[in-house]
Amino acid sequence: MERSEEQPVARERSGHTAAADGQYLYVWGGYVSVADHEVFLPNDEIWLYDLESGLWERRDMFGEIPPAMSGSCGCIVNEELIIFGGCCDDGQTNEHFSVSLQEEKLSWRKARLRSGSLPSPRDKLSCWVHNGRIIYFGGYGHKLLSEFNDPNRFIVDEASWAEDIFWGWNNEVHEFDPKRSSWTEPQTFGRAPAPRAAHASATIGSKGYVCGGRIKCLLSAQETRTNDLFCLDLNSWTWTEIVGFGSAPVGRSWHTLTAVSDSSLFLFGGLSVDCRPMSDGWIFNLETKGWTKIEHQNKDKPRSAKTRRNGDKQNKIPRLWHTACQGRDSDVIVFGGSHDYILLVDKGHCNDALVFQTQPLPLTRLCQDFIASRASSFQILGLPPKLRNAVQKRTSFFRTSRNSQNM
Repeated sequence: MERSEEQPVARERSGHTAAADGQYLYVWGGYVSVADHEVFLPNDEIWLYDLESGLWERRDMFGEIPPAMSGSCGCIVNEELIIFGGCCDDGQTNEHFSVSLQEEKLSWRKARLRSGSLPSPRDKLSCWVHNGRIIYFGGYGHKLLSEFNDPNRFIVDEASWAEDIFWGWNNEVHEFDPKRSSWTEPQTFGRAPAPRAAHASATIGSKGYVCGGRIKCLLSAQETRTNDLFCLDLNSWTWTEIVGFGSAPVGRSWHTLTAVSDSSLFLFGGLSVDCRPMSDGWIFNLETKGWTKIEHQNKDKPRSAKTRRNGDKQNKIPRLWHTACQGRDSDVIVFGGSHDYILLVDKGHCNDALVFQTQPLPLTRLCQDFIASRASSFQILGLPPKLRNAVQKRTSFFRTSRNSQNM
C-alpha cells in the first residue's frame, strides 16, 4: 500500500539529530547515499513526528541556518532545540545553533560566544542535560599541535601532512550554558573513560551515563569497539566505572542508550566489534548492576517491500547510527539509521519509527490503545471530548503502523 499525499514521512537517513519533548520527535539533518556518494539532507527543514498519532509533518526553517551535516549532537533545553558540532562539507565544526520550538516560524540562531573557550571541532559526540546546561562528552575531531595538553584526553588517529593538524578521539567534558552563551571545562575526578566516538549516553537525575563506542588502544594502536559503562556525577564531576554482573552486550559503536526509568537504561543496536550490524535490545538495572536482554517485536518486522518481493527471508532489522528518544510512558522511539555496515555498503538507510515498550503501560494508556486498535468496534464519537481526541490520535497511530507494514 502506498502512502497518500496527506501522510508525508521523513526521508530515510543516518547520522541525523533527533530530540523529543513529550509531544513530538524532532528530526533534523543526516545524510543518505546517492549513486555511492554521501549526500547531506536539506538543512532548511525539520520533521515532526507526533508521538501519539504516529503522523509526520515537515516544517520549513529560516534564520541563521546551520550547514547541512551529520554527526551533530542535539537536545532540547527550555523549549529550544540546540545542536552542536557535526561534520559538513568543510569537515568537523564546533558551532552552536538553536531554534525555539514554540515559535510559529522556526528560525535558527547561531550562538555568539560570550565567555569561555570553544571546544575543538568534532562530530559523533554525545551530551547530557542538567540544570538547564548541556554537558558534552567525547567525539572525533581535529586539533592543532599547539592545542595538545594531555595525551590521555586526545588519542591521535592521523595527522595532516600539510599543517600541524591532528585528527583523533577525545574524552573531554565541556559544559555550555545556553542562557549566558558561555563555555566552561570542568575538572573531573576519578578514572575517566578512554577517548571515544560513536558512543551512546543518557541522563538520569544528576548522573550522566556513557556506554561503548569506538576507541583506539594506546598500547596496541588498534581500533576496537567497547561495551564499558561509565557514570559522571554532574554535581561533583566524578567519574565511576560501572561493572555489571552476568551476561552483557558485546562491544559496539553507533548504538543508542535511553533512560526509561529512574533506575534503568535501554540499549539498542549498533555495530559490533566484528563489524556486524546489531538488532538486540538490553535493559541495564542501575540498582542490581545487571544487564537483561529483551525480546522485542521490531526484530520480526520485514525490512521493506522490496526485500519481500525479492524473497529475502531475513526479517531482523539491525540499526546503527540511528537515534532513540524517550516517548510517552517510557516508550523509546528509534528513528532512521542504517541496517548495513555503512563504512562499506552505505546503502541501507531507514526511515521508519520503531516503538519499544520498555515498561508496563498505565491503565489509561492500555484502555486507549485497546479501543484505538479496534476502532471499528466502538462508538468513539460518544466518548468525552478529551478521551475522544486521545483515542482518535491513537487510532491514527495504529492505522499508520498497519499501512507501513503493508507497504
